[in-house]
Amino acid sequence: MILTSMDRRHPVSAECTALVVSPQGCGLRVALGLPLETPVLLGELPGGGNASGHVVSCLPLGADGKYFLLGVSLYNPGNVWGVANPPEDWDCPPAKAIAAAAAGEAGSAASKGKGEWPYNLPTSHNDTRLGTKRIRR
Repeated sequence: MILTSMDRRHPVSAECTALVVSPQGCGLRVALGLPLETPVLLGELPGGGNASGHVVSCLPLGADGKYFLLGVSLYNPGNVWGVANPPEDWDCPPAKAIAAAAAGEAGSAASKGKGEWPYNLPTSHNDTRLGTKRIRR
């Protein structure tokens, strides 16, 4: 896939490798590190789409500084990776259902109930999605 920084202070567009993926984000092996909170665009995803998010961690891989492990939290969590049969704890529909929804075949979000896709609600009070910030009053 292609990682592109959306921050003009850190212009980067490079091919990268996803080492781990989830509906909330991913861990990428990249040749250049990026500062935390840098907005990024992930292009050329397996399904041909794009996803946006921001950098939540950046760690060097090895002592040579050749590669970094970049943690990216997605702004809109979901199965953007095209995993055909995601694990149950992903709480996502199969990739085929996502493609149908993108094509407008699945109906509008307004007609869906709380328990149906698409929705972006935490699954419980203890939901700890990567990059989620809670404000206590």
